[in-house]
Amino acid sequence: QVQLVESGGGLVQAGGSLRLSCTASGRTFSLYGMGWFRQAPGKEREFVAAISWNGGSTYYADVVKGRFTISRDNAKNTVYLHMSSLKPEDTAVYYCGAVVNYRASYHYTVAHEYDLWGQGTQVTVSS
Repeated sequence: QVQLVESGGGLVQAGGSLRLSCTASGRTFSLYGMGWFRQAPGKEREFVAAISWNGGSTYYADVVKGRFTISRDNAKNTVYLHMSSLKPEDTAVYYCGAVVNYRASYHYTVAHEYDLWGQGTQVTVSS
């Protein structure tokens, strides 16, 4: 069973940067589409960014476009989310997810489309 483990969260001031990592166990990571979601208290889990199996295609939520960058290193079984110009409203638990039966040219932006999830990492942005 593939497991996803997020890391890199923490407390940062508004305007600062953080890089989240999500490392997967198993040998099939390079076949998965990957995504980042976040969930603030009292809110639903929302899409942040997604990346294709080979990193050739990325997709972002409008609220993070231009500030966040998703990337992956298949040799390290890791997907990253580099976050800059952080705002207090970015405060949330950030989760990475994997799409096992990935279909190219499709943007996976809905949580129930993802098959695997990590445990989440807290990001807090102070004003």
